[in-house]
Amino acid sequence: MTDTKPDLPLAIVPTDITRLNALRHGVLSCYTVLPWEDEQEYRAVVSALVAEHAPQGPTEEHLVEEVAGIIWRKRRLRLAEAAAHRRGLEDTLKPYRETVKAALVHLDDAEQSERVVDAIRATATDTEDDIRDVQDDEAVTCQALKILGGKRGDAYEAALTVLREDTQEWWSDRLAREPEELDEGEEPATPDREGLRQFIDGEVLPWFENRKKELANRPLIREQAFGESLDVHKMERLGRYEVHLDRKLERILSMLLRLKEMRLGTVAG
Repeated sequence: MTDTKPDLPLAIVPTDITRLNALRHGVLSCYTVLPWEDEQEYRAVVSALVAEHAPQGPTEEHLVEEVAGIIWRKRRLRLAEAAAHRRGLEDTLKPYRETVKAALVHLDDAEQSERVVDAIRATATDTEDDIRDVQDDEAVTCQALKILGGKRGDAYEAALTVLREDTQEWWSDRLAREPEELDEGEEPATPDREGLRQFIDGEVLPWFENRKKELANRPLIREQAFGESLDVHKMERLGRYEVHLDRKLERILSMLLRLKEMRLGTVAG
């Protein structure tokens, strides 16, 4: 009685097991994977391609790993693009750059103190929280202003108590300014009802208005900074390299599929 072997799927016959195991472990990984990259990730790519294409013979195996190498380099290319953007974004934070001014050039606003780094790092939630904080601060300040306009004998002390701690510190600093530190035409602050009222009307409330504009303009500053971070020349070089990889991938896949078709045609014949 002749011992016959059952029909097995292509590339799963016993003589191929060792070879496919070697391919799954990345025969060329020592040349493809850089020292700081994750070889396990590369092996996973190779294994997935082996499972998809089930290569037979050294030629098909080589083509499969060539495909893995191209995919790995395209992954590296994405990292290079991100790195280029980060490098460009770092440049927008340099003091001599006028990113904020350029972002708001179409607006009739006073010069703002919002830093680029604050605008690009703040999330939408952060900005919402900052807006609520300003609104809350403005509300208690208006309450203090209302007290100052009333008839209470202790209006100054009561209004001062209502103000937030940071505003109280601002007022204390304002009172402590020496005459030589005052701007031309500026009068010294006085620790009384009228002095505090003038401080709130002349400095605190305008600060709130300007701060609300700054927060509203954060998206514009972010867009400007991210736009300035784009190095067109570097991206063009990376783009040409990606086109090269895509064309190479197309050629390799075409060769691999053609070999498989020829093999299957031979088996069918």
